[in-house]
Amino acid sequence: MKPIQKGLSVLMTVSLSLAVLLAGCASGSAPATAPDSGTAPGTSSEASKDSGDNTVPVGVLHSLTGTMSISEVSVRDSTIMAIEEINQAGGVLGKQLKPIVEDGASDWPTFAEKTKKLLQKDKAVVIFGGWTSASRKAVLPVVEQNKGLFFYPVQYEGLEASPNIFYTGATTNQQIVPAVTWLLENKGKKFFLLGSDYVFPRTANKIIKEQLKAEGGTLIAEEYTPLGHTDYNTIISKIKKDKPDVVFNTLNGDSNVAFFKQLKDAGITAQDLTTLSVSVAEEEIRGIGASVLEGHYAAWNYFQTTNTPENTKFVEAYKAKYGNDRVTGDPIEAGYFGVYLWAEAVKKAGSFEVDKVREAAKGLEFNAPGGKVKIDGDNQHVYKTVRIGQIQADGQFKEVWNSGQPIKPDPFLTTYPWGAEVTKK
Repeated sequence: MKPIQKGLSVLMTVSLSLAVLLAGCASGSAPATAPDSGTAPGTSSEASKDSGDNTVPVGVLHSLTGTMSISEVSVRDSTIMAIEEINQAGGVLGKQLKPIVEDGASDWPTFAEKTKKLLQKDKAVVIFGGWTSASRKAVLPVVEQNKGLFFYPVQYEGLEASPNIFYTGATTNQQIVPAVTWLLENKGKKFFLLGSDYVFPRTANKIIKEQLKAEGGTLIAEEYTPLGHTDYNTIISKIKKDKPDVVFNTLNGDSNVAFFKQLKDAGITAQDLTTLSVSVAEEEIRGIGASVLEGHYAAWNYFQTTNTPENTKFVEAYKAKYGNDRVTGDPIEAGYFGVYLWAEAVKKAGSFEVDKVREAAKGLEFNAPGGKVKIDGDNQHVYKTVRIGQIQADGQFKEVWNSGQPIKPDPFLTTYPWGAEVTKK
């Protein structure tokens, strides 16, 4: 190894160790997000150690601190687990994957800065990361300008496609739209929209409002609060006054802790009011408390209780590595299988080059824990099964509805007559 390469390797190792230590310092949510036991992610796997020219750098970029750490630390963990499994099975094209972990710190300019570092300095052949659409929007121009590759693991508002991003979470027609239809058919017509004040909730609610018009629903109110907001008493008073049938919740991060605890403190239970969330999964339930959330609903594509042989293996491996009290969830699963999809595309391409990997990925299928997924070659989203679940006393979901088969991703809502009203605004 040349001296400059050796020095860079040491710098990467130090940076990685610092990132892992930061994961335990997540503001306001460390007990819910920090790994409880098992190997520190990305640091001690024999397969991940630098072995000179036999390694290839891959970036892992999540919020390990700040308001989004309640959700993102565990996605980091599942991503590292997939990398280590692949390394233990022999790596990719004869090389071991070397994870370089960075902290986006719940700050969108930091996501852009860290993406630039990973691509330009560390020469990462791919980056796995992000949660909020704001973080993804910050990353997008950087990966496009640097001809990088980014795998994004979280459901989002759609209306986007980039040749440099693979979207392994759901787009709108694979989560929000079917959830609204289910609620209208089963829970009532009057909707109260509550979200964090950034791109995902505002765009999602723009879509929901058009869908309500088309499908006979009524908008009662639309409220937004900043990320990290913790006082929901005024909004809860408004909910009491307006008496909606449904609160459609697009809050993100630890604001969900405050909202649901204050909702319960106000004497409003799931029997009194239906709430459906699209960013509250098993990890968030663990942080908020199942006793607070029991009876409420969420829409996802995967639950820890999803019954597949691949999921049994996945859940067992995740708990064995990080602790029996840890839980899996939809973005955790999408972060995990995204690594495998990329690795399979690289093998098929016979190259780590972005253009070749992108071409090889078209139509690629993988038996993920949540069921079979397939990359749509037209928009680089994946076919996914839609699921709606009700939160149980043990913190797990009881699935009450699913789409029966994987749904083709439609990020621009071209298959809905009312979709044009969204895209023209």
